[in-house]
Amino acid sequence: MLKNKLLVAMKTRASSTKNHVFIATSIDGYIADTQGSIDWLHSVPNPTGNDMGYSQFISTMDALVMGRNTFEVVHSFPGEWPYTLPVFVCSKSLETIPEELKGKVFRVEGSVAEVTATVNQKGYQNLYIDGAQVIQQFLAADAIDEITQTIIPVVLGSGIPLFGATPKTLSFQCVKSERFLDCVVQNTYLRNR
Repeated sequence: MLKNKLLVAMKTRASSTKNHVFIATSIDGYIADTQGSIDWLHSVPNPTGNDMGYSQFISTMDALVMGRNTFEVVHSFPGEWPYTLPVFVCSKSLETIPEELKGKVFRVEGSVAEVTATVNQKGYQNLYIDGAQVIQQFLAADAIDEITQTIIPVVLGSGIPLFGATPKTLSFQCVKSERFLDCVVQNTYLRNR
């Protein structure tokens, strides 16, 4: 009886696992310019510091999964580490976690399924997926359930693209569209399954 209850609980938990993307792009779909800079994100005046739903979004997440490049960019920002959630960095080459981030940042590697299983086994089910390469890998594995894409009215022409090749067409439904600061559009898409 107890074993059956545990199996049902595990299946329910696995079915409730969700992988989310919350990211800003240029009109032409880049998340950074050719030098990896994201300074263009601040090209729209934002005198009130409107976070465009980020605080609410992050409050619903259990953990972050990001690539090494994204980790290094975030770690280079001045000030304190910006995340209170555990951060899992997908990397084969990251050898050590900086001392001040031990217990906050963890290295993982493997396929999308292996990384997701590792993080889920630690009790984290709602995952914020960040970084172009990691997002592309999760999309290629059809492992993204929701995308919130904030489009900044800038055309970069080249840089680091959000999207890459996928082995099949992935259908999403736009469930929400908002306009911020009179010129920034944010769309939320759910994966049709």
